[in-house]
Amino acid sequence: MKLSRRGFLGAAGALTLTGCGLDASPGQTAELLTSKAPLPEAFRVPLPIPPVKKPLRTQAGVDYYRVVQQKASLEILPGLKTEVLGYDGLLPGPTFDVRSGRTTVIEQVNQLDVPTVVHLHGGHTPATSDGWPLDLLMPNGEHHGHTGHSGMAGGDVKTGSRTYSYPNTQRAATLWYHDHRMDYTAPQVYRGLFGLHVIRDAEEDALPLPGGDREIPLVLADRAFAADGSFLYPAAKDGPGVETKYMEGVIGDVVLVNGVPWPVLEVDAARYRFRILNASNARRFELALDPGPAKFIQIGSDGGLLGAPVEHQTLVVAPAERFDVVVDFSQYQPGAEVTLLNKLDSGRAGQVMRFKVARKASDDSFVPAKLSSYAAVPEPSGLTHRQWRFRRGTANGHQGWTINGRPFDPEHMQASVKLGQYEIWSFVTDVHHPVHVHLAPFQVLRRGGAEPGPYDAGWKDTVDIRPAEVVDVLVKFTTHKGKYLIHCHNLEHEDMAMMAAFETV
Repeated sequence: MKLSRRGFLGAAGALTLTGCGLDASPGQTAELLTSKAPLPEAFRVPLPIPPVKKPLRTQAGVDYYRVVQQKASLEILPGLKTEVLGYDGLLPGPTFDVRSGRTTVIEQVNQLDVPTVVHLHGGHTPATSDGWPLDLLMPNGEHHGHTGHSGMAGGDVKTGSRTYSYPNTQRAATLWYHDHRMDYTAPQVYRGLFGLHVIRDAEEDALPLPGGDREIPLVLADRAFAADGSFLYPAAKDGPGVETKYMEGVIGDVVLVNGVPWPVLEVDAARYRFRILNASNARRFELALDPGPAKFIQIGSDGGLLGAPVEHQTLVVAPAERFDVVVDFSQYQPGAEVTLLNKLDSGRAGQVMRFKVARKASDDSFVPAKLSSYAAVPEPSGLTHRQWRFRRGTANGHQGWTINGRPFDPEHMQASVKLGQYEIWSFVTDVHHPVHVHLAPFQVLRRGGAEPGPYDAGWKDTVDIRPAEVVDVLVKFTTHKGKYLIHCHNLEHEDMAMMAAFETV
């Protein structure tokens, strides 16, 4: 049968929630996709570092860049070639390393054969550059049938290239950019359209944290591969969405870090700073270091530095979340090997990468007791309180992933939010949903009616909501008026209509 997005959801809506993670553990709401290609031995390939993008020019305090979205054939698995959709043909795309308050202007050129949309995830961005899912960038040439997207017209459609402007008027933080095309975010991110955008500021510069070669991005992404080395993805045969079996989400059996499977990094016996991003479609990780005694000292979250460091034995990272951590390898002798594990999987995906402690080294870095002027905002009284219900549901003939009982409708604003005013938003779930709010960060107030969880500290833009849970957050939007999104960042859920539009006024 033909499975359009609406039809797919109607067929899938008849499924029950059995086996879909209806427990309080940090498990998975997804189905495993098993590779058909032989998988390589772990910890043989050195960890690559994504290149930092250089501006074409700087003029009046604005940095100008050009990125070409293009296909590339990369050897991800030994002896096989994988076609990726890459920013500049890279996996991940190039890293933008920019300064707070300094505008970044990026011309995105589409040389692919599909429309694209770029979203700066975590960015305090004007609506025209936020990546509205129908603001399509069409490839040059014939592109009939793309603009409608399940019968939905509208959007600012351009052909060939589009310019995005990012003011970067926010704290130092680890952001990322990725495709946000209506109905097709999941397969296009899966095939490579993602990369890092790091903002720095004077407050962070003044800290004695590890830097230089000891500041390392770790972009985690699970994938599955066909026998010929191509990405294996269970796309619906007709139209958007995935095969019914994978409606819960897609997880693969290969863990990529910075685009390579199960890499190894040679380290000094010293402190290292790791900027961790979970760029998976649906997989959660529970990261652990084996053997101890090293722990994760969290110094930052999605929206930048914490007020004070937080120590973790393990780190649960949902899709789209970022954790900024320091690990002290001076607790190991040269020759030691420390494996980064994923405790949420007992198979090959239970391993992530390995660190080899190569030598003793001098190290004048440390983690201070106070990191930032960040402070939790006391909860004001008398605020507007909105509830966002993430679940399967039936409304007006639609069955499937919904927010407040509605599938995504770009013409319907589910909220009109005044700029400059705090609000309390409550996220309510049936199964696991990592909830992402565009434009503004938020602070977690309560989880399940109690205190925030161990991974909720700081300013966040994505929060992991467990099955049958309620999380209350405090949010305030400033500066930019327009239409924005709240959605589930399980990308299969997102593509199958689990988005809602709101406007700032």
